[in-house]
Amino acid sequence: MTTTNPNFTDAEYEARIALTRADMSKRGIDLLVISDPSNMNWISGYDGWSFYVHQAVLLPMEGEPVWWGRGIDEPGARRTVFMKEGGNIVPYDDSYVQNPQKHTMEALSALIIDRGWHTGWIGVEMDNYYYSAAAHQTLLNHLGDARFVDATGLVNWQRLVKSESELLYIRRAARIVERMHQVIMDVAEPGMPKNMLVAEITRAGIQGADGQWGDYPAIVPMAPSGLDATAAHLTWDDRPMRAGEATFFEIAGVHRRYHCPQSRTLFFGTVPDLYRHAEEAVLEATEAGLAWCRPGARAEDVAIAFNVTLNKKGFEKDNRCGYSIGLSYPPDWGERTLSLRSGAMTELKPGMVLHFMPALWLDDGGLEITEPVLITENGPELLCKTPREIFVK
Repeated sequence: MTTTNPNFTDAEYEARIALTRADMSKRGIDLLVISDPSNMNWISGYDGWSFYVHQAVLLPMEGEPVWWGRGIDEPGARRTVFMKEGGNIVPYDDSYVQNPQKHTMEALSALIIDRGWHTGWIGVEMDNYYYSAAAHQTLLNHLGDARFVDATGLVNWQRLVKSESELLYIRRAARIVERMHQVIMDVAEPGMPKNMLVAEITRAGIQGADGQWGDYPAIVPMAPSGLDATAAHLTWDDRPMRAGEATFFEIAGVHRRYHCPQSRTLFFGTVPDLYRHAEEAVLEATEAGLAWCRPGARAEDVAIAFNVTLNKKGFEKDNRCGYSIGLSYPPDWGERTLSLRSGAMTELKPGMVLHFMPALWLDDGGLEITEPVLITENGPELLCKTPREIFVK
């Protein structure tokens, strides 16, 4: 076991498992097959860039979880998971990897049968990035005595309220993203190739801040300029940055897989009136939304307050204005649970962390001024101190 993994105490992992099993019991699930790497990490501590092959953490109603994965990833599991009992780290043979003659889930089926878990209700995460249609069909073909239920999001929702240990990592990530934005202000200039600026942003993110190292982000830096910034998710190329253009930077600081995303917009030269009006509208609407970031409010309360204020200023946003954040792996730093939108009735509770994301995409560019927010007993706590304004150089 390394000195840095697992990242939490055994007691914290056991508390997480108890929460998850309580929900499993309500749904009548006897065995949960966890294939989302964020959920695998949260339940067991496993941390490796191995999610391009099939792997899972199996959670029965009794005993420790079982890590199951590719044979060459077994040493990584032994160095990162909290489980100590023998037989709870189970590798499969490498001949299953990318072999059209057989499927990896045949090996998982054999393990489930061997443990006697093949006759009950099995929950699988059907709607995530890592569990394929072929994987599900193979389990159905080999576990005919089992009954399957969709357990997508079951573990994700247990992760919504953060522990003090998790908040420590997120606060460290906040210091990192603050430094990344400062690097942008320090080094960006007209004529600078965009890829060279992104290299400096990435360098700062990995170097970390305040003596704490930076982990890799689940999403690469988004840094479109000009008309490219009318789109939400473009990345970068080698074109030089130009005077008279806006560039938004959607980036995140990361520490031990915990993310703190924050976006800002940079303009070279005199900011056009449209952007100043949009900035004023976004900032006023942000304050209106933040006023509802308090325990007892609903997720939709934040979104409605934001959108009503934004609309009064002459702007509209037809997509959600935020979501929950925390532990994550590519391709998404969101937790895929709470969203800030009309109709979202999730009650806000202390310990939830949100990315309040009031981005606007205009006719000739984009404006992103976003905030990571912690819900506390006393209301919202802004995790970053980055100035809330358009950056101008």
